[in-house]
Amino acid sequence: MQLNIFSSLFVLFAIIATVLAADNGHYTVSNLGKRKQEILNNGGTTLELAIAMLETEDMTTNYVYGDGKTGDSANFGIFKQGWFILRSSVTEFKSYGPSDYNKGAVLNTDLAKDIKSRQESQAHYGLDKWFAGHRNGETGINNPNTEDIQNYKDGVYWIKAQLESDKKYLSDDTRFWVYVKPI
Repeated sequence: MQLNIFSSLFVLFAIIATVLAADNGHYTVSNLGKRKQEILNNGGTTLELAIAMLETEDMTTNYVYGDGKTGDSANFGIFKQGWFILRSSVTEFKSYGPSDYNKGAVLNTDLAKDIKSRQESQAHYGLDKWFAGHRNGETGINNPNTEDIQNYKDGVYWIKAQLESDKKYLSDDTRFWVYVKPI
């Protein structure tokens, strides 16, 4: 009887591992190694690389302006930080309101400022609250322990672990990806 329980648990684990394995992976993106080095040379860390890598394929701001959003929901920079989290935690943006979201566009063209803003925001909120606000704005700040926020964090940490598993991943064209449900 005990063997059957262990066999069943093993099969269940194998199924779960297979499903999870289908939700992440890696492939090559031309010139991504150069972009990784630009991020690191502008004060970024493997955490910044992982966040940017999860957000866009080429770790740039080549996406629809504001990520197709306006007001506090508008996203800017390689991390696609929301205007709410930026204006509530970054010195340069604290005097602005929701309708001033276009001020965040500077992060689309100034990589060093983008990285500094993400780090300042994290310093203001702490890492867990930063993740919550980054993922779900003011709602996330007020309710940081949702499954969706945890899934996003897990995705970023998985990518970060892959990047840190071999120093070549800090300068080659490998992109790691994790499926996280878009919101």
